[in-house]
Amino acid sequence: MAALLPAEWIKNWEKGGKSEFVQLCRALSENKNHDVGFRDIQQALYELAYHVVRGNLKHDQASNVLGDVIEFREDMPSILADVFCILDIETSCLEEKNKRDHFTQLVLACLYLVSDTVLKERLDPETLESLGLIKQSQQFNQKSVKIKTKLFYKQQKFNLLREENEGYAKLIAELGQDLSGNITSDLILENIKSLIGCFNLDPNRVLDIILEVYECRPEYDDFFVPLIESYMYMCEPQTLCHILGFKFKFYQDPSGETPSSLYRVAAVLLQHNLIDLEDLYVHLLPGDNTIIEEHKREIVEAKQIVRKLTMVVLSSEKTEEKEKEKEKEEEKTEKPPDNQKLGLLEALLKIGDWHHSQSIMDQMPPFYATSHKPIAIALCQLVHVTVEPLYRRVGVPKGAKGSPISSLPNKRAPKQAESFEELRKEVFNMLCYLGPHLSHDPILFAKVVRLGKAFMKEFQSDGSKQEDKEKMETLFSCLLSITDQVLLPSLSLMDCNACMSEELWGMFKTFPYQYRYRLYGQWKNETYNSHPLLVKVKAQTIDRAKYIMKRLTKENVKPSGRQIGKLSHSNPTILFDYILSQIQKYDNLITPVVDSLKYLTSLNYDVLAYCIIEALANPEKERMKHDDTTISSWLQSLASFCGAVFRKYPIELAGLLQYVANQLKAGKSFDLLILKEVVQKMAGIEITEEMTMEQLEAMTGGEQLKAEGGYFGQIRNTKKSSQRLKDALLDHDLALPLCLLMAQQRNGVIFQEGGEKHLKLVGKLYDQCHDTLVQFGGFLASNLSTEDYIKRVPSIDVLCNEFHTPHDAAFFLSRPMYAHHISSKYDELKKAEKGNKQQHKVHKYITSCELVMAPVHEAVISLHLPKVWDDISPQFYATFWSLTMYDLAVPHSSYDREVNKLKVQMKAIDDNQEMPPNKKKKEKERCTALQDKLLEEEKKQLEHVQRVLQRLKLEKDNWLLAKSTKNETITKFLQLCIFPRCIFSAIDAVYCAHFVELVHQQKTPNFSTLLCYDRVFSDIIYTVASCTENEASRYGRFLCCMLETVTRWHSDRVIYEKECGNYPGFLTILRATGFDGGNKADQLDYENFRHVVHKWHYKLTKASVHCLETGEYTHIRNILIVLTKILPWYPKVLNLGQALERRVHKICQEEKEKRPDLYALAMGYSGQLKSRKPFMIPENEFHHKDPPARNAVPATVQNGPGGAGMPTSLTINTVRLEEGTTEETDKLKEKSQGVVKVINKTVNATPKVTTSNGNSASNSKIIKEKDDKEKSGKEKDKEKKDKTPAATPEMKALGKDGKDKPKEERANKDEKAREIKEKTPKSDKDKEKVKKEEKASKEEKSKTVVTIIESKSTAEKEREKEPSRERDLAKEMKSKENAKGGEKVPVAGSLKSPVPRSETSESEREQKRRKVDTHSSPSHSSTVKGTAVLPKVPLVSENYSSSRVISVHFLQDNLNELKDSSAKHYVNHTTPTLSKSKEREVEKKDLDKSRERSREREKKDEKDRKDRKRDHSNSDREVPQDSTKRRKEENGTTGSSKHSKSESPSDSPRLNEKEKDKNKSKSSGKEKGDSIKAEKMEKSSSGSKKESRHDKEKAEKKEKRDSTGGKEEKKHHKSSDKHR
Repeated sequence: MAALLPAEWIKNWEKGGKSEFVQLCRALSENKNHDVGFRDIQQALYELAYHVVRGNLKHDQASNVLGDVIEFREDMPSILADVFCILDIETSCLEEKNKRDHFTQLVLACLYLVSDTVLKERLDPETLESLGLIKQSQQFNQKSVKIKTKLFYKQQKFNLLREENEGYAKLIAELGQDLSGNITSDLILENIKSLIGCFNLDPNRVLDIILEVYECRPEYDDFFVPLIESYMYMCEPQTLCHILGFKFKFYQDPSGETPSSLYRVAAVLLQHNLIDLEDLYVHLLPGDNTIIEEHKREIVEAKQIVRKLTMVVLSSEKTEEKEKEKEKEEEKTEKPPDNQKLGLLEALLKIGDWHHSQSIMDQMPPFYATSHKPIAIALCQLVHVTVEPLYRRVGVPKGAKGSPISSLPNKRAPKQAESFEELRKEVFNMLCYLGPHLSHDPILFAKVVRLGKAFMKEFQSDGSKQEDKEKMETLFSCLLSITDQVLLPSLSLMDCNACMSEELWGMFKTFPYQYRYRLYGQWKNETYNSHPLLVKVKAQTIDRAKYIMKRLTKENVKPSGRQIGKLSHSNPTILFDYILSQIQKYDNLITPVVDSLKYLTSLNYDVLAYCIIEALANPEKERMKHDDTTISSWLQSLASFCGAVFRKYPIELAGLLQYVANQLKAGKSFDLLILKEVVQKMAGIEITEEMTMEQLEAMTGGEQLKAEGGYFGQIRNTKKSSQRLKDALLDHDLALPLCLLMAQQRNGVIFQEGGEKHLKLVGKLYDQCHDTLVQFGGFLASNLSTEDYIKRVPSIDVLCNEFHTPHDAAFFLSRPMYAHHISSKYDELKKAEKGNKQQHKVHKYITSCELVMAPVHEAVISLHLPKVWDDISPQFYATFWSLTMYDLAVPHSSYDREVNKLKVQMKAIDDNQEMPPNKKKKEKERCTALQDKLLEEEKKQLEHVQRVLQRLKLEKDNWLLAKSTKNETITKFLQLCIFPRCIFSAIDAVYCAHFVELVHQQKTPNFSTLLCYDRVFSDIIYTVASCTENEASRYGRFLCCMLETVTRWHSDRVIYEKECGNYPGFLTILRATGFDGGNKADQLDYENFRHVVHKWHYKLTKASVHCLETGEYTHIRNILIVLTKILPWYPKVLNLGQALERRVHKICQEEKEKRPDLYALAMGYSGQLKSRKPFMIPENEFHHKDPPARNAVPATVQNGPGGAGMPTSLTINTVRLEEGTTEETDKLKEKSQGVVKVINKTVNATPKVTTSNGNSASNSKIIKEKDDKEKSGKEKDKEKKDKTPAATPEMKALGKDGKDKPKEERANKDEKAREIKEKTPKSDKDKEKVKKEEKASKEEKSKTVVTIIESKSTAEKEREKEPSRERDLAKEMKSKENAKGGEKVPVAGSLKSPVPRSETSESEREQKRRKVDTHSSPSHSSTVKGTAVLPKVPLVSENYSSSRVISVHFLQDNLNELKDSSAKHYVNHTTPTLSKSKEREVEKKDLDKSRERSREREKKDEKDRKDRKRDHSNSDREVPQDSTKRRKEENGTTGSSKHSKSESPSDSPRLNEKEKDKNKSKSSGKEKGDSIKAEKMEKSSSGSKKESRHDKEKAEKKEKRDSTGGKEEKKHHKSSDKHR
């Protein structure tokens, strides 16, 4: 910096320097820039003084000039003092003494310019002392310290009350005065300020006292809050927060307890934003970390408690007591420290500061805050206030007054909800924070639920705009969330509050069940894990449930039920889960549990339904037992429980039904068990295969009779429950879908569920599916109104073609609809015309039937191929499927039985002395009313049946069209009508049998009753084998009813003549459609009918034995079921019964260890069979047995145009059902597409048939031709057979099965021996008796008019030729055999045939067939074997079973088998037309001859018998075989019966082998005989039979001689087996 004072000025001071300096100072002081001038003057004065110190200028010169300058500025003395101060410091540091002296002198010289005080302020005390301004520097220092202390460190404001008691007393008086007047906070604030000033009160302490007073006077918010707010303007912002924090800290000792008033003050200040929550929060204890740890600890503790409760503790009582004491001590020591955060939160909630409360709760774990009761209650109170207006508007129930809640006084509290939208925004959030702890306030719980109810009402009314709808949807989802997170968990924590449960149900029932079940699912599986309290509650509930369930019995149902009810109000999901788990294990709990559930609330019942469904759907549980053959017991128990509980209590069914439907959609039918149980229990509709015939009969009556007599259990009070079930089905549109799903699933079971499963289980599932369908359909039919039913069930063609419903099920569903339709139409017509005559009524009924059924007739055409309708009309098909037993017959006996029961009841009521009169009267009235109802119902049904029969009478002529053949018609009828329906249900089985009888009684054109019955009884193996267990039972019922009819006809000639005598169904000649009214000779007479019935019995035995011998589970089980069902009518014949008994006994032994269920069935049947034994009769009593001689009247068969005047005969195939194998059938079907099949099983020994095809002229020529051709053909055939045994289809079948044969044969040998013993004639008396009977039958036969046969003479000639041909053939065969093997095989049996023509081939075939049949054939046997043309099949009036007539079918067999080798099987010839009279003459002659011969034969026969008797006594070992043969001959179990697969059901192939060889020897023997004699013999077949018998006896003697050849025979047997 440049010097302001140049050195020249100092040198020339006096001359010009002084004036220059003064000039400079003036200039500087006048400078406008104040700061610059100030610094420059300072510098100028400093430089001047410095020159003096250095000695350049004298001090007096300087003081003079300073005196001049001092006036220029006011602050000049101060500036000068500053300069002296600086120089003082500088000079004191200098070593030169003179400079210091100069400075001192200068200051002394200038003392007059600067005041002492200024110098004393600024100069050092030593300098002052040297200047003489002060006496002593030390003293001066002490004094200054004192002054400073007084100035700066002495307190001027009073902090403690005692320091300034007057000031503080006045302050407290100010704040504590009565504030009710006009005193305002501003006025008081001014007074406070005055007091602070006057009494030096500390302002912070004053603020603290204001807060203290506010704590004590909380009601004066309006006064204190503005006061504090105004006061805060004088303080720093943090002061208030620190003071509050200091107050909270004061209470943070372990024993300290923060007063609620402090919390409240803090809360109010927070609400008014006078402090920040963040600032205050840090002052509060405990820390957030501590809170989180505590929460975790609670969860762990809860889990430990659960573990303790679920653990099985077997400790002694002492240890338990010790533990309890320990727990008590722990509780004493652990008093939790004060949680200031929660206290503040509670205060905030109480004053309605939701915003800050939320902030605090967000800092803590969920529901931690509200788990403290005071906070929960405070929050509840806030919610109460918030919902008040809306609740008053929409939530208060009618008639309830309620106590209104006033709103919070402060305006900063949440806004009260006026609408549901506001409710969602404000209240739902609060409720979410509250969670399960809403349980603390049941009243609020009820309010929320009622608001929910009100909202649902509005939500479901549907009158709003799109925007509103969206809002409502949002609201609805929020309501569901609140229910899930708040209401249900809160209910769990409530103490068994049934009212709350009901209240909640009021809202829940407005939700669809899908939402409800979802909520229950969350509640059960997730809610209980969300909170330690809930975890504990769950464990306690389970513990309590275990306690109750352990003690639950039938006796203590009531008290246990009350405990269950109590427990269920709060925690139903947990309780029911446990109860259901117990029921699944112990099914005997079902009844007591069901009874004990009567104290439940509606909500609990609904939860129970959910729990049941959840248990059913449990994926971890196996639905089958480990053996994979039966449904698991847990599922059966649950289903049973379902049925019982849904019936007894008003539980909604929709969810369960939908579950079953969903399972069916997924292809799972296990759960149909549930539907079955529910329908059974709720509607009282039972499905049982074990119905008695009385019950079945009752089931064919009206609804009242069904209820009274049709079911096992007395069906009472199902009206309400069935109505509930019906409503559930209709409301949720499940009725038809369930039916269709079941119908589809029934056929799908095998493919969808059958794959890996055991056949037995698949059958069970199929049955379950089918039974449930029948039961469910029955329920719908009886419970749905006509309109409902018709509206829901589509037409039959839609059902079958679009929904792919099986036909039987489709008709089953449609049947009630047709009945409804017809009855309603009939009622309309009756009202329209009031004609009361019966015929008018019938006419109207028929009209209404036509109206209703016409569209059905149209619809059914699409169900089958067009060619089906060639044989049966759509009308017949629809009629069959649309009628029921109710329409066909009135069960009078059932009605009488039930009425009598009621009469007995009434008598018992009268006799009962103890019953009070009132009750007596009521009971009697009930019985009388029921009786009247039943009688009325019977009358109504009787009228109805009469109308139906009239209708059928009119319809019947159009039923069976038979455009092809009667046989084909029967096939279609059985295939499309009878078989599908007879296994549909037990009543349908009865219906089918009854319908067949009805069609017969109606004399329906083209219906052959004989054929129908024959087809039903002839081969039941395949039908039986393809049934499930229940179907077998129904099939058995069907056979039983069919047998009953047959047995009735069989029992009495009068009945037979009356019911069958001249009926077209018993015509034996099957003519073209136009010639049905045959004469008496065409009818099957009574004796022949008895033979036929015996044949049927024999067939049944054979089939049964076959099934029993297969070893297949299904075959054995089903045949045993069928046999048990037909026991009343079969077996009637002793020997058949014995054969069966042996087989069943064998099954009992074999299956005892292996398959216990078969063993049980067999034992059951065996016992019943034994009890029936006294009622069995010998065969000769069952049908009239023949003597050995017998006429075989053959029938000629015409094909093509006959001679002049002959009616065109119908071409038919004679069919052998059982004997043909499937392969043959297929071949034949291909060959004879246009030819229609008729089963000619009407006669047991079907007469021999010659084929004729009318073209050639001369008879004799033709006969010769035929003779030659057949010879050559048969010879070739035999050769073929010997060379290539597997050529025929039978042999092919054998090829497959041959491996298994030897074992069977060994078994059969043993059986044979046993049979032989049993069948030995007992005494001579028996023989005598047989003889007499044979004589009688012969006489009767001679009287019988033989059926007229067209072209008779030709036939006879044919017959004459045939024996010789057949003998030649046999001879040829024998020679071949001898050439090949050279073995001589002993003869072991005899075939009773009039001629030996094809005995060898026949026995071979028999054997093959026997072998084929020992294996179950998979196909249904309606197998066509031979084709022969047959316009008339006359029946022989003798016993078929003696089998002396060559069956048509065997001839057919031969012809068929010859087809391959020779094309010229049949000889074509024209049948000459003979006049009737000639025919009769020829016939008479034949008869006369036959009589003569029969007498001769009889004498011979007696001789033979005597011989045999001798043989018997001679050789014990050989007799059984002979006598067996004889016995068999008489019983008809041996021989060449058309259908016999083996000689008797119990015979062995070994016998066949022997028989074969015997036949060879016999035929060779006969060759030597006279051929003319043979021809004569043939004409009179009875004679021929006798002779053949005689020959046989000789052969038997020969056999005894050759018994040594037995070993060879065995060898031969084995080799032939290998050959095969």
